[in-house]
Amino acid sequence: MNFEIGREARGVLLALARESIASGLEGREPRYPETAAFPVLGEPRGAFVSLYATDARGKRGLRGCIGRLVASLPLEETVRVMAREAAFGDPRFPPLTKSELAGCRLEISALSPMEVCADPGLVEVGVHGLYLTLGARSGVLLPQVPVEQGWDRERYLDYVSVKAGLPAGSHNAPGARLCTFTASVFGE
Repeated sequence: MNFEIGREARGVLLALARESIASGLEGREPRYPETAAFPVLGEPRGAFVSLYATDARGKRGLRGCIGRLVASLPLEETVRVMAREAAFGDPRFPPLTKSELAGCRLEISALSPMEVCADPGLVEVGVHGLYLTLGARSGVLLPQVPVEQGWDRERYLDYVSVKAGLPAGSHNAPGARLCTFTASVFGE
């Protein structure tokens, strides 16, 4: 399930994400860096792009985060599309402005394929991301979230249920489907 992306390929993905946002703000065609030297960028992968900004008090906070769990596009294309969506389409935030871009830091989470998790006791905090479905409800949490929040495994499992709009502990409910994935997480 684990996979890694080399340092140079990470730099290219971050440049792709930033250029995707900048070209959208400037209303011009993007000028993406060359990616042919990095075959991993052409592999179908899900990915999330997160934008973080520092407020007037110096506190870093989320400014946008959008992703795709399904590996239907090459990783480089997924990152380009999700970067624009995180900047301009996250319904929790107003669209990013030109003046904000320089102060934003980007983080990419490139995802491994998902695996059904038959035993929630095997979930490793800081290693596994979670995707829970039950009926028409679903929720996802990236592997870095429980570490950032200081959660243990049980709290992490409860919160993915809550994120799906379900009661805590719903990962154990009949018909629930819990999947895990890993992510190569890197940022500027």
